[in-house]
Amino acid sequence: MLSLHAVTTDATASDSGEPRPWLAHYPEGLDWHAEIPVKPVHTLLEDGAARFAERPCIDFLDRRYLYRDVADLARRAARGLADLGAGPGAKVGLFLPNCPYFVIVYHAALMTGATVVNFNPLYADAELAHQIDDSETDIMVTLDLTLLYGKLAPLLGRTRLKRIVVCRMVDILPAPKSWLFQLSMQRRLAQVQDDDRHTTWRRLIDNDGAFTPPSIDPATTIAVLQYTGGTTGAPKAAMLTHAGIYANAVQSSRWFEAVRTEGPESVLGVLPLFHVFAMTCVMNFSLIRGAAMILVPRFQVKSLLRTIHRKKPTAMPVVPTILPAINGFDRLAHYDLTSLRYCISGGAPLPLEVKQQFEARSTCQVVEGYGLSESSPVLCCNPVEGAKPGSVGLPYPGTTIEIVSLDAPERVLPVGETGEICGRGPQVMAGYWKQPAETRAALRDGRLHTGDVGHLDADGFLYISDRIKEMINAGGFKIYPRMVEAALYSHPDVAECAVIGVGDPYRGQTVKAVIVPQPGRRLTGEDLTRHLAGRLSPIELPKLYEFRTSLPKTAIGKIDKKVLVAEHAAAAGPDQESRAR
Repeated sequence: MLSLHAVTTDATASDSGEPRPWLAHYPEGLDWHAEIPVKPVHTLLEDGAARFAERPCIDFLDRRYLYRDVADLARRAARGLADLGAGPGAKVGLFLPNCPYFVIVYHAALMTGATVVNFNPLYADAELAHQIDDSETDIMVTLDLTLLYGKLAPLLGRTRLKRIVVCRMVDILPAPKSWLFQLSMQRRLAQVQDDDRHTTWRRLIDNDGAFTPPSIDPATTIAVLQYTGGTTGAPKAAMLTHAGIYANAVQSSRWFEAVRTEGPESVLGVLPLFHVFAMTCVMNFSLIRGAAMILVPRFQVKSLLRTIHRKKPTAMPVVPTILPAINGFDRLAHYDLTSLRYCISGGAPLPLEVKQQFEARSTCQVVEGYGLSESSPVLCCNPVEGAKPGSVGLPYPGTTIEIVSLDAPERVLPVGETGEICGRGPQVMAGYWKQPAETRAALRDGRLHTGDVGHLDADGFLYISDRIKEMINAGGFKIYPRMVEAALYSHPDVAECAVIGVGDPYRGQTVKAVIVPQPGRRLTGEDLTRHLAGRLSPIELPKLYEFRTSLPKTAIGKIDKKVLVAEHAAAAGPDQESRAR
């Protein structure tokens, strides 16, 4: 793990001797140098319950849980998980949508000393199986829904997975909704096996909650394995320590400390908690501030607007695709959005016109930030007052941003020059799980090399201009071309293929597959979409297909994707591409 020295030093320059220009332009009252405690992540919930016991902690579909209730359930779940074998070195997987179980089990697993592994509920079977084995996950927690449990159950015999904890959806709904759910949604409930490989939620928490967390070193103990494309495009797990995740929650809280609300704070959680952005900026941010997290299981614009209108959240982290959906809703004037004080946008570039339209309709401030899974995730954010359009903001407290030469990565560039963005700080990962070569490539000379290109201006604001990696960014979701290509190549009639990201006015980027069929064979996009079903998640499926007799090659025979991207841009026209960017 990177040293925590940057948090407590009183230096005004980076280790390379380059100035930190943001120090002269930091938000009033915020101390970049202030010490950040080094603590286990689960103490966020424990301390929150001690300070805010009677406050609402979670609001899920109109059922509320107080801080003391969530902490009590977490302690009981921790003891239950420990009885199943969870503890230091063990991995507990979460295969859950946004719901109270996620918050409770996340912190319960960390109390036992185990490592949490976040799983995307949209994973295809092959992706799910690979991540279980790669992460060495033995215990998985999920809901009793066919959509989720139905994917996991067959993997008990095919992977290293040994135990599934099955949580009942009906138990977390308020009385009227639970009755309706049982009457109308019975077909969506899974038939759960009754054997020693399954544990019900009720059995898991059937104890007195007397549990003492083992002693751990927060600076070295891995709290979360967060799968990501990293800096090279191949999926791998960022090892996020307790100290790193805790630090990012503290940094985020301090960043928005000056924003005052008339009543209690509440954060709308429409982004999935299995994603590192929501993990920190919804869940852990809420806990450290004593705010209520209003959890939404999935994004639907009308339902989201109704929730804002009724629940009056004060903050809402978003990816940019959410805001144009709200802006374009035909009955937007019927909903009151004025409770929102600020929205944090990340995961993809935010078009200025989208930001301005939403601010005009809601009266809240939309601030862009920047980070990646490898930094827990936030490195930079714009201040609520004094944001610069087009920028992703200033470095977080205790965080240093350096721009290094693309040709000579050891050389730090002066202010204003463009190069690779690098970050230092307490929130940076310890490395990639079982990937020493990838770790050495990403963590060099004490810096996290992000794989993104940009520059710092004279005031220390960061601007991103390009990406090094080929990873496709569709509305904040990272898509790995190699995985899509591997699935395409499994079709017997595909001779060659290349997957690229192309401009999309809604998602920023979308997936395009360029295909060379086997000689004498005829393929269509419909053929390939049917073939890919079950092999890829819906977000990874190509939205555009192009069929050719050959693909452009480099001098050594590699497929030249840069040519394909340029050709698509030329055919699409400059207006469409500029709108997408």
